[in-house]
Amino acid sequence: MSQGRPLPTLELTAEERRELSGFAASRSLPHALVARAQLVLWSAEGVANTEIAERLNWSKPTVGKWRQRFVEHRLQGLYDELRPGRPRSVSDEQVAVLLRRTLKQKPPGATHWSVRLAAEANGLSKSTVHRVFQLFSLQPHRSKSFKLSTDPFFVEKVRDVVGLYLNPPDHAVVLSVDEKSQIQALNRTQPVLPMGLGYVEGVTHDYVRHGTTTLFAALDIATGTVLTECKPRHRHQEFLSFLERIDQAVPAELDVHLIVDNYSTHKHAKVRLWLAARPRFHVHYTPTYSSWLNQVERWFGLITQQAIRRGSFKSVKDLIAKINRFTQHYNQNCRPFAWTATADSIFQKLAKLCNRISGTPH
Repeated sequence: MSQGRPLPTLELTAEERRELSGFAASRSLPHALVARAQLVLWSAEGVANTEIAERLNWSKPTVGKWRQRFVEHRLQGLYDELRPGRPRSVSDEQVAVLLRRTLKQKPPGATHWSVRLAAEANGLSKSTVHRVFQLFSLQPHRSKSFKLSTDPFFVEKVRDVVGLYLNPPDHAVVLSVDEKSQIQALNRTQPVLPMGLGYVEGVTHDYVRHGTTTLFAALDIATGTVLTECKPRHRHQEFLSFLERIDQAVPAELDVHLIVDNYSTHKHAKVRLWLAARPRFHVHYTPTYSSWLNQVERWFGLITQQAIRRGSFKSVKDLIAKINRFTQHYNQNCRPFAWTATADSIFQKLAKLCNRISGTPH
């Protein structure tokens, strides 16, 4: 029985083989391109089209087509050709006008553009505006907040705090300390509906207030453990009481470096006197409007998200009990936060922000 004319040997250069091997091993390229690269490599090894078709679950004519495409056009032949279709209905100039208007102007009577408003103002369809916004990563419906520090010693304080994170002193404990004040014990007016298959947890929009508490926390940056205490108020007296607890918890032979913000409670005269009487305590203040520099703020975000925001509390005592339960469980499995930003990298990001604000380098 005739087997047909044998295919000529497919020869590959070293560069082509390297490129095709990279395509065939890729996890990010389109699957069709990966398969075509495998096809060519197998053909170069002498594998018959019939066997390649079985391996790829393709038809034999399809295998022959892509083999011939490679023979004629080499690597470029493995890519899909542009397919004919309806010509573009939106010109580059129309796209430019849309982008310019969105970036430089405000819609009449509104604070920002929506897809519908932009479509009406530019005489385009909503789907076209949506595609252009996606293509150029334009999100007029979103905004993010920022606040630049006005601290005259901003640079010095950033270097001081970041230096503690990246190179903590020997024979010392570095604690990130702050308070989360006015945590409300909110109780939903009706029972929470549990989550089920096909529907989410249900809660009433209204609630009953049962009072508030203030959570004092000290995060050990080396171990990730957190020392906490809930107080009814947020004054220097409560802060002094928490400092006393820190003093008792940290072994006497270790120095204590406290990273705190510029809240007046932390600089009260009685607090300064207490610290002056204990030379092993060293206070490092973050710059004004720079709470992001205090690692304990990240932990406050965790406890808010996982234990407070969606909680329902019958009383302040119940709220405190659940805060303590979360803290105990967290300390059993805690890990330190990985701080990688250097002071110079922080200054570079702030310089870019200043450049965006003023349009001039700083």
